[in-house]
Amino acid sequence: MDRDVVGLATSLHEEARDANERRGLVLAGDRAAGYDALEAVLDALSVPITETTLVGPDDRLRCEQFPQSRAGELLGTTRAVVALDAHEGLRPNALGKVVGAVDGGGLLVLLAPPLEAWPDRRGAFDESLAVPPFDLSDVTGRFRRRLVETLRAHRGIAVVDLEAGRIEDDGLTRPAPRLAPSEDAIDPPEDPRFPAAVYEACLTGDQAEAVASLESLRPDGDSDASERAVVLEADRGRGKSSAAGLAAGALAADGAEVLVTAPQWRNAREVFARAREVCADLERLDDGGHDGGDVSDGHRIGTTTGGVVRFCDPASAVESNRLAEADAVVVDEAAALPVAVLESLLAAPRVAFATTIHGYEGAGRGFSVRFRDRLAESDHEVIERTLVDPIRYAAGDPLEVWAFRALLLDARPPVEPLVADADPESVAYRRLEPDTLLADDHLLRETFGLLVLAHYRTEPNDLARLLDAPNLEARALTHDGHVVSVALLAREGNLEPETRSMMYEGGRVRGNMLPDVLTSQLRDESAGEPAGLRVVRIATHHAVRSRGLGSHLLERVREEFASEMDWLGTGFGATPGLLSFWRENGYRTVHLSTTRNDASGEYSALMLSPTSDAGRALHDSHAQWFARRFAAVASDALRDLDPDVARAALRCVDAAPPLELSDHEWRVVAGAAYGPGLFDVDPGPFRRLAVRYFVEDPDAIDLSGREERLLVLRVLQGRDWSIVADRLEYPSPGQCMRALGEAFCPLVDRYGGDAALAVRDRFRAE
Repeated sequence: MDRDVVGLATSLHEEARDANERRGLVLAGDRAAGYDALEAVLDALSVPITETTLVGPDDRLRCEQFPQSRAGELLGTTRAVVALDAHEGLRPNALGKVVGAVDGGGLLVLLAPPLEAWPDRRGAFDESLAVPPFDLSDVTGRFRRRLVETLRAHRGIAVVDLEAGRIEDDGLTRPAPRLAPSEDAIDPPEDPRFPAAVYEACLTGDQAEAVASLESLRPDGDSDASERAVVLEADRGRGKSSAAGLAAGALAADGAEVLVTAPQWRNAREVFARAREVCADLERLDDGGHDGGDVSDGHRIGTTTGGVVRFCDPASAVESNRLAEADAVVVDEAAALPVAVLESLLAAPRVAFATTIHGYEGAGRGFSVRFRDRLAESDHEVIERTLVDPIRYAAGDPLEVWAFRALLLDARPPVEPLVADADPESVAYRRLEPDTLLADDHLLRETFGLLVLAHYRTEPNDLARLLDAPNLEARALTHDGHVVSVALLAREGNLEPETRSMMYEGGRVRGNMLPDVLTSQLRDESAGEPAGLRVVRIATHHAVRSRGLGSHLLERVREEFASEMDWLGTGFGATPGLLSFWRENGYRTVHLSTTRNDASGEYSALMLSPTSDAGRALHDSHAQWFARRFAAVASDALRDLDPDVARAALRCVDAAPPLELSDHEWRVVAGAAYGPGLFDVDPGPFRRLAVRYFVEDPDAIDLSGREERLLVLRVLQGRDWSIVADRLEYPSPGQCMRALGEAFCPLVDRYGGDAALAVRDRFRAE
């Protein structure tokens, strides 16, 4: 059988090279037999072992090896052969990353159990879906069943049944001969600022246009007086990293200092390879003895003009002064970086971001969904280029087509004309059962496509969760059969005493995000007892937003689940708009995280909407405690919380804290409001009064947005007077102090007791 497999693999490899495409080879059966066949294949192929990678739990071959959890290290790299061992489980995210690393003319080899039995096998990823109170037997295998169907159905993928000793499908496409690629020179832009050799190195017109856009990063002329950001977007294999490298080399050859950053050094290798080639072609290469390896100041390329291309990991780039010192910054694999890091990189006046459109970067679509808004709001002039023409492999590459379908990387919601007339009166509420989604690929694509485009964290792993996780429910609103709004819901709570005790003592429980935080961080051992339903995602088609569809969907979810749940809840990266949306739908704040979410860059808000007495008790105890402790947390862990987020979060609290000020404290507050008293003497009572104002009914008192931000920045967060004055554009710190006193006047009038009013009346009389 090995001889047949070797012959098949050789034919696949030859066809892939001749067509400049990629092929897949599935070795299904016993794991040991799969490795025997794989070793025979690798011995026969004319591929250096240095261009081969094994992604699996064991280092069983002579090549580079990573576990699936580290598949992200392949991002930005190209390999001739990648073998993925899926016998102990398959992470969908890892599969996507592995496929993206296979070069044109290369092979993806998948080691799998027998395909008929694979959907019923349970692995490590399935264990992550077995969240309490469910166990591993409750996890289904629909994702793998669908995956097997795509492997058997798609061209360019060979399937070998090792146990039966037969080739099910040879995967050969026998493509017609291709026309030879055009050797016409790629025209540089008019009046190019990079040397002609840079454009001669481009392989497509797309790539040349991308390089031309990067000319704006040159630290001279008009660029020196303005901030620029260039965004290069493309599917994998379109040459965006190469374009960034060509530009980096041209800049360094001209004497500029270029800082390159990426999740890891290996992700930026293509940038450095192209930059080095450019510097060499221009006869400007001078590494000063360095070979691009690890040196004291990082990976670098030096030039005879004094320019340099230097690698720096994102954390070091942000924490040091290198962003400001560099003439240009290149960020490769940008979609794999947290939004907060991307935002920090905007400290560079001239920066380029290279990012994948249909990505599997693990950080989901944080770049396209969240960071794009931040970029638009920045002071940078933004230049965008999209690369379409493939470079690493031919258009229509079978492996790319298969991966896009298998992982729904290109899933899209319905086109706008089909849903343009949707409103709460025209839509139908629908349960999206996993079996229904598995049987209706069109419905699955619309549902998942809406989740992908509307949320920065949706990724291939979520497709498996949608189909297989026993704790998840999906509900949608459809218009003429098309999905216009979708909610992904997770059952949480209803945990056994032993599980709740384990959480309280520091153990982690998969899923159950809200009970876990309330128990482990907020020290409420009983929080996991009531049964709840968390809204994990909610997404509405962009063409019909602001029509009340999201609220209508939440209302229908409440109607369906209120009788069987104690609470409905949600957790998300807090913004004023999102907090307002959830408040309007009956959800109230019980917690703000004290660290920023890695993906969103925001502090996360946890909100509850009780549906029973047990849920009300849980909500009330945590809402009251949140209101009592917020002032202390705001002056410490949340000292950099956006004041508008703080205002909105407090407005969503449904538990006004008791306002217990002594007569003396009231005299201090009233004296600062109406007389010569000072806030700095005793900030404590001012903080309690400010929280009470925000929580109880801020609309009843006529404070401006600027005055409310003043209460947050100075009173609650304790920012320095000069910083607050500058941020809120007061002429001076002294004017800022007087404004704070004036802001407290209506609060004293509304809440003050006899002692406070006596002080007020005394100074009014004067």
